Amino acid sequence: MLIIGIAGGTGSGKTTVVRKIIEKLPQGEVAVLPQDSYYRDNAHLPLEERQEINFDHPRSVEFELLVEHIRQLKNGEAIDQPIYSYLTCLRSDETIKVEPKEVVIVEGILALTHPELRELMDLKIFVDCDADDRLNRVIKRDIVERGRSVNKVLDRYEKTVKPMHLQFIEPSKRYADIIVPQGGNNVVAINILTHFIEKNLIVKL
Repeated sequence: MLIIGIAGGTGSGKTTVVRKIIEKLPQGEVAVLPQDSYYRDNAHLPLEERQEINFDHPRSVEFELLVEHIRQLKNGEAIDQPIYSYLTCLRSDETIKVEPKEVVIVEGILALTHPELRELMDLKIFVDCDADDRLNRVIKRDIVERGRSVNKVLDRYEKTVKPMHLQFIEPSKRYADIIVPQGGNNVVAINILTHFIEKNLIVKL
């Protein structure tokens, strides 16, 4: 099993990179564990407080569960991946059953910030992108997918997204084996990554 970590700032194009890698690999060979699924359940807080949670800080993620799930997959055991809603800021009672695959991709802004999680990774990737481009994508995404106003998005960007990026996410770049500039638009980098994965799969098989 090949464990790949893909990190990068909010709106950097991580999800696009993951999707394009999956498209180039044999169908059914890849399992994806989004960091977003492992945000801590905040059912004990009222909705107003839940909506103010700093999702860009490492303490917002239940890394212990994510690490445990990766170890289970490596041991050949299926896991029940949580489902998290940004609209309610709660975990669903339902889960997604994930079976062990030849490739497991852990994707999220904070994926390279946790030492124990990094130790489980065979390949660490950081998707780099200009701050203005990231902000543009964040505004579009949060309005459409998370029901936030432009003012709310910009206020959150200034108060949490930008400072957390500088404090935690950008420094985690130093742990990356490969840095991918231009996100999902970098066809050459994605092809190189895909060839690396395919080569390692052949060796492991």
